[in-house]
Amino acid sequence: MTQRSSARLGDLLAGDLRAFGGPSTIEPLAGRIRAEQVSIVLRNTLLGMGANILNAATFVMAVWGSADQTKAIVWASVIIVAAGFVGLRARSSFQSVKPRSVSRRTTQNLVRNAFLFGTWWGALPVLFFGGATSAAQVVITCLSAGMIAGGAASFYTIPIAAIAYTLPIFVGSAVAIVWVEDTVNLPVAILIVSYATTLFRAVLAHASQFTQRVILQAESEHAIRRDVLTSLPNRFSFNERLENALVDAKQFDQHFALLLFDLNNFNEINDHFGRAMSDALLVEVAARLRKSTRESDDIARLEGGEFAIIAARDIRPDQIRSLAKQIIDAMRAPFLIEGREIYCRASLGIALAPTDGLDANQLLRCVDTALHRAKTLGAGSLQFFSANDDEAAARRHVLERDLASALVNDQLWLAFQPFLDLGSDRIRGFEALLRWQHPTLGAIPPSEFIPIAEETGLIHGIGHWAAKTACLAAAQWPCDLRVSVNLSAVQLKDKALLDGIVMALAEAGLEPRRLEVEITESVLISDFEDAISLLQSLSFLSITVALDDFGTGFSSLTYLRKLPLSRLKIDRSFVQDMLTDADCAAIVRSLIELAHELRIEVTAEGVETPEQLDYLRRVRCDEAQGYLIGKPVRIGDIPGIAAGQEVRSSGGQ
Repeated sequence: MTQRSSARLGDLLAGDLRAFGGPSTIEPLAGRIRAEQVSIVLRNTLLGMGANILNAATFVMAVWGSADQTKAIVWASVIIVAAGFVGLRARSSFQSVKPRSVSRRTTQNLVRNAFLFGTWWGALPVLFFGGATSAAQVVITCLSAGMIAGGAASFYTIPIAAIAYTLPIFVGSAVAIVWVEDTVNLPVAILIVSYATTLFRAVLAHASQFTQRVILQAESEHAIRRDVLTSLPNRFSFNERLENALVDAKQFDQHFALLLFDLNNFNEINDHFGRAMSDALLVEVAARLRKSTRESDDIARLEGGEFAIIAARDIRPDQIRSLAKQIIDAMRAPFLIEGREIYCRASLGIALAPTDGLDANQLLRCVDTALHRAKTLGAGSLQFFSANDDEAAARRHVLERDLASALVNDQLWLAFQPFLDLGSDRIRGFEALLRWQHPTLGAIPPSEFIPIAEETGLIHGIGHWAAKTACLAAAQWPCDLRVSVNLSAVQLKDKALLDGIVMALAEAGLEPRRLEVEITESVLISDFEDAISLLQSLSFLSITVALDDFGTGFSSLTYLRKLPLSRLKIDRSFVQDMLTDADCAAIVRSLIELAHELRIEVTAEGVETPEQLDYLRRVRCDEAQGYLIGKPVRIGDIPGIAAGQEVRSSGGQ
């Protein structure tokens, strides 16, 4: 019993809200909640310590020249020295990077310090109130009330800390009132109790709401980082881990291998046996991957039958070849699914960092090229990346050469895809999509030529042309329609980007509120401060900002609070599976609720069926985009779509 009581007391002093009827949490979520709680307290501490120093000095001035002057100076000196020390430490802690988790002891120490400060302030009325003049008593009363209110405000995320700080002051005030015989004591005592009750209820309410928000954010982040089928990390999480591995490789000269594993015949299995069987197969494949890899290897499911492994230990080519062969061999035995034997044909590509690149996109292209070569050699093959005899490298050289003149030769053009407002059932605008029609190679997908444009610096000229062309087009549309253009990570690093957008708006005569810029989460990984500064400048000009392909990039949900976002675009991968996968549906719902809480509108991408559209209406999604709404079209087709006629007829075609 004693042990249990001690444990409960430890939980209480660590900020656990269960004693006050709050939600129950377990580590490591509790550690993250404590980190958020302590961060808020640290943010308020410097100002609070300044108030402590100022109030202590005020009290000394109030009793200056009285018999209590020396005692008051000693009392105030303790407050001033302690507050100065704590304030400087809080300033240093707040300027450092906020930890993802905070220990129980850290919160317990914070509660202890709050109690010590509260006790010293509680000593003020006990030591000085009885012998003070009426004017000094008024000052003591005001200071005590002010410190009670300030303490409750500073510690509102941690109720036990608020109690530890304010309770001694209440007790000290009560003792002082009892000692002074006066008829006003009873109403003052009633006032103190009412004051305490009101403050405590407010602190509890705020703390509970704060904790629930942190829990919701943590659950959403965890769900977004986890593949709902295999329980492996998904592409979102893989991108983060790859970026972290690249940062370590650059800073600490660490090497790692990236393996891309694919089931060559997965689509055939899916078509022949159905979705349920192929899903069960992927679960078994994931289990075999776990068994055939090492604990230090990071495994993730990217999409379909494609998996990635980041190997950061024992990465000599012969060791990686041995690991890759072990994975391939693990897939040779038949999979027994619902009484059927299913054989998989697997291939594996390998790229090494930093040998093959220190950039995520470059490394992924290398490993994808290696995988493609492995597939051409037949099932069970594995290949290291080699640019010497690679067809993809030759094609890339051609595209890089020809992209430089594509704009001058009118090979680039914009397609426009509509957004449908789910409330009014009207078109609200169009997204401008860049297209390249190569004279000999035909249509080149943006996923292939945009990275080339970024690496060669051509993206700046192409991006300015796209923004200008989109603005000129939108200027001819009805004034309630917006146009959305995409900005890449490289563009956001361009100091001239803001001036270029302003110039494009001016030349087109387009109101800034009708232009929206879309960014992907990948732009936030590097130079976040510069990116957010530029986006805030755009927002200041009334240009709206949208976060595109949400769920496939690198950033934390914390960025939703820091970026000047007007719109969040849920990635099509979530929309496509939300009617058949309860977890996907839950993710879509929670993202919409979270965005609305932050006053951000939501657009769902990849809407292809009426059932998907109906579901999005039910969960209060703001907009929809996809083939059901309208396919990307040329500028000349927009008047009909804007009139609302072609949107309906194009659905499902």
